[in-house]
Amino acid sequence: MLTALSIRDVVLIEALDLDFGQGLGVLTGETGAGKSILLDALGLALGGRGDSGLVRHGAAQAVVTASFDPPSADLATLLDDNGVEVEPGEPLLVRRVVKADGGSRAFVNNQPASATLLREIAPRLVEIHGQHDDRGLLNARGHRALLDSFGGLDTGAVARAWSAHRTAEAALAAARAEIETAVRDREWLEHAVAELDKLAAEPGEEEALADKRRTMQRAEKIADDLAAIEEHLEGSDGGLARLRQAARVLERVAADHPALAEALAAIDRAVLEGTAAEDRLREARTELAYDPRALEDDEARLFELRAMARKHRVQPDDLPALAADLAGRLQRLEAGEGGIAALEAQLATARRTYDDAAAALTAARTEAAARLDAAVAGELAPLKLDAARFRTVVVPVGEEGWSGAGKDRVEFEISTNPGAPFAPLTKIASGGELSRFILALKVALAEQGGAATMVFDEIDRGVGGAVASAIGERLARLARATQLLVVTHSPQVAARGAAHLLIAKASDGTVTRTGVRRLAEAERREEIARMLSGATVTDEARAQADRLLETA
Repeated sequence: MLTALSIRDVVLIEALDLDFGQGLGVLTGETGAGKSILLDALGLALGGRGDSGLVRHGAAQAVVTASFDPPSADLATLLDDNGVEVEPGEPLLVRRVVKADGGSRAFVNNQPASATLLREIAPRLVEIHGQHDDRGLLNARGHRALLDSFGGLDTGAVARAWSAHRTAEAALAAARAEIETAVRDREWLEHAVAELDKLAAEPGEEEALADKRRTMQRAEKIADDLAAIEEHLEGSDGGLARLRQAARVLERVAADHPALAEALAAIDRAVLEGTAAEDRLREARTELAYDPRALEDDEARLFELRAMARKHRVQPDDLPALAADLAGRLQRLEAGEGGIAALEAQLATARRTYDDAAAALTAARTEAAARLDAAVAGELAPLKLDAARFRTVVVPVGEEGWSGAGKDRVEFEISTNPGAPFAPLTKIASGGELSRFILALKVALAEQGGAATMVFDEIDRGVGGAVASAIGERLARLARATQLLVVTHSPQVAARGAAHLLIAKASDGTVTRTGVRRLAEAERREEIARMLSGATVTDEARAQADRLLETA
């Protein structure tokens, strides 16, 4: 719901701050007072064209800020998807700035936004029905959803069937494309699978071979050093043999002096450490044994793995997975027609399910259309449209137009005169007729939701008396469930308002300004009396105004 509207430097409006409430709000004023400026300002905030001509003369820029109730979950998600943060429970602020030298900027919750985003969220916030409006109920793209909502129709079964149909269709197309490609590449595929099977690469094999190769290459380089070390340690003349001989001699004399005993203990430790070193060297020599034939075999295997990986443009470790993938493709190719036949059967089943669900939805829409036509027909005569006829057209679309919403196109059409052909609303109805048709539709669709705020611009143009009263009664009825703002010249409509705003133009001789103020009850009586009698307000007009207010 629109809660507030702040306007700065728009045409004749210098500064204006308005608060709005639930129910029916009426805006009145003399012709030329600037009622259209107010709607232009609201339209600007909702993504309308940022024309520099809207900037008040002498001002640098025009600014319009509209405040709405906290957004719904769907709207909050849309804003979040477009990078606009929304705090739960906080009002939604939409601001538009237009510079006098051209260019405009838009903000949502004080965060920069595009005018395109404003136009996308606008229908969820406000419906503006004017003389030349082509959105809302006049947009045929929304008629199907409105009919479904009016009829209480559940389109979920159709949507699920359509999704299953598309999935089966995509699976069959993918299988056919794969087989077609595989057939073309059969010879290559068979050769590649045989080649990879013969290679029989294993995960991690390339790294293991590379490590082993490095180890053997290093062993080749240190073989002479290991032999020299062995010569110094082992044999009858090696270091360990001499240490053992020294230890045997010391054993005979170690008791003669403490230092000799200590020397013997040190030699024993040296023999132990030397023996351990000898064991480790022997272990290393075994593991680093250099076998030229083994090195040659490992290098050949490593070359084969890397060459095969380059050929297929993969890493060596990916060769086993590639072999499995190509083998699977070859197997599917050989399975061929059997797999395709199964997918074709699945698609046929999904198609029948969708056809049945769509046919049931079409039948339900046709029945709901008849009920909607009757509901609208009941509203036409009181609105001075008794010669007009309304119908809801439900027609099939070609297969290219099928979707999760079914196989139908839905459009509202009218015929304004007996014998005249039916056509879309915008093609036939005049401005006043069009607004009244929209009102009749809105009353018939009253329980189907829509934007939280509706604006009707001069819906009562060209009518009076009983028709104006009928319009006022229906507007008041709609306003029970939503916020409704009406620009009106009709006292019968104005009397129905829960809030009455007067738009007036004033001049100090050099500058002309448009202002808006909320009328108190006594002021409402005087304004309605003016609307009844013209420039000179008579006592009779005041009495008639009282009667209108009492019966509203």
